Formats: sequence, structure tokens, C-alpha cells
Amino acid sequence: MFSINKVILQGNVGSDPELRKLDAGRAALSLSVATSESWKDKTSGERKTRTDWHRVVFYGRLAETVAEYVKQGDLLYVEGVQRTRDYEDSNQVKRNITEVIADKFKMWSKTRKGDDQGENEPAAQGAASAEDQDLDVPF
Repeated sequence: MFSINKVILQGNVGSDPELRKLDAGRAALSLSVATSESWKDKTSGERKTRTDWHRVVFYGRLAETVAEYVKQGDLLYVEGVQRTRDYEDSNQVKRNITEVIADKFKMWSKTRKGDDQGENEPAAQGAASAEDQDLDVPF
């Protein structure tokens, strides 16, 4: 039997992404994506909504592209794999974090001043190169 590790998210970006460089000079970028679902409560008839936040990480040229085009509030489609890693926080407490390591994205945005792209039109998209898919990153 085989297994599949594939994550697909479409949601809104929580804050402006910040690009950083790793020790080897490779670009890395992380951001949060909010996904929401809504339903009508069967007992009360009330409309309910739940929002989940997902940490998404981009590497290499893909990270540079996201930093250039993606802003807070943009609707973002992301494909990647889920990874959990351990780290020590500033108080030397061991913690773990689960994140999506992105290998593709599409940005859907409303028209911005000066743009000639309409609502729900792809504004930018990218895919990770073979080099960018090396997931042995030390952070």
C-alpha cells in the first residue's frame, strides 16, 4: 500500500509576506492562509462559520515570486505537502509546528488600482523548480 501527502488550500492571506534568506542564501518565505467554511445549524437554523489558519512556507524562486506579488487579503490557491518539525523557542522550550511546504500557487485578486486584471482572474502563479523541492532545510 502507498500513501499520499498532498495539501490543497484556497483562502485569504493573513498578513503581508516577508522574504528572508537562509544561511546558504536561498530565499524562504512563510505566511498564513485562512480557510473558512460555513453551514446552517440544524437545531437553531443559525448560520455558523469556522475559520482555520494554515502556515504555508515557500522556498527559492517561488518564495521570491510570492514576495513580489502576494499581499495581505489576497485570495491564494496553494498546493504542497504537509510537514511537522521540532524547534526550540526563545525560552529553549521544545515545540513542534505543522506547515504546508508549497510547490505551486495561484493568486486570485480583485482589481487593484493600476491593474487591468479583473476579479477572479489569475494575477500570478508559480511552481517550484526541482532545486526548490529539496526539503532538507535547517529551520
